[in-house]
Amino acid sequence: MFDLPLTVLVLIALALVFDFLNGFHDSSNIVATMIASRALSGRQALAITAAAEFIGPFLFGVAVATTIGHEVLNDEQIKLSVTMSALVAAIVWNLITWYLGIPSSSSHALVGGLLGAAIVESGFGVVKMTGLTKVLIALATSPLIGLAIGYIVMKASLFFARPFPPSINGFFKRTQIVTALALALSHGTNDAQKTMGVITMGLVSADVLETFQVPIWVIALSAGAIALGTWTGGWRLIKTLGGKFYKIRPIHGFTAQLTSAGVILGASFLGGPVSTTQVVSSAIMGVGSAERLSKVRWGVAGNIVMAWITTIPVSAAMAALVALILRQWF
Repeated sequence: MFDLPLTVLVLIALALVFDFLNGFHDSSNIVATMIASRALSGRQALAITAAAEFIGPFLFGVAVATTIGHEVLNDEQIKLSVTMSALVAAIVWNLITWYLGIPSSSSHALVGGLLGAAIVESGFGVVKMTGLTKVLIALATSPLIGLAIGYIVMKASLFFARPFPPSINGFFKRTQIVTALALALSHGTNDAQKTMGVITMGLVSADVLETFQVPIWVIALSAGAIALGTWTGGWRLIKTLGGKFYKIRPIHGFTAQLTSAGVILGASFLGGPVSTTQVVSSAIMGVGSAERLSKVRWGVAGNIVMAWITTIPVSAAMAALVALILRQWF
């Protein structure tokens, strides 16, 4: 690793910054309901979540990394400036949405950045439509699946909890630790792999690797960066997801986390990159609407949906601009 060209080291540094911000940005998605329902304190929740996120990528393979780094763009035609531009755009967008307290999608930002920079540099022919379709289907359908499954799981939980006294809340409160670990494993598995894919794409572009194969040191660096970002935590976003939709109780936290973990792990096994922000947000809304539709503050949800819609085109435009600037250097 230490013998790599300077440009490749810069790419890796940018990728790890993006990965750190991804963990920082998405930590709220995993711990918000657990903190809001008082199952654990903020620091306790973030610490166990970070540990699980580091372990996740080592357990469940690199299917998502292959999708992002090898199946969306022709990696043999991609220059380092493309991946750098995409990462710069995604980092800037993450910082903007973090500052505004909007839980936007790091996945959308990265995909948009890659598309914008690659098309400016090499034209539309560099895009592999089969892989891009796979990514867009995963990103588009996962929130709908999260909403539907959240609704169903909450209805089932309410039905089976009916015969029990109010102390059943203690069970839901304790089991959130287990569901949060499952969600953290799934997040580390899916989101850290996006960084692995970008780094490996850069290594192929720089002729450091002959074929697309994720090295173990790339897995370790990516897992460590996202875990560190998660442990640091994004408190602005925890407030949004933890309380602005509706008042979170232990049963809500349990069902939302169980739903989110199932959807994200399923997508990871299939190689589909999904947005943890989208999945968790939609699961929370599905869980709340299972009790009554008016329970969910749909105005807040609408603002987040607007962020989802704008992320890909905005990050694509930003990455295209950065690519035009970097063209003078490469």
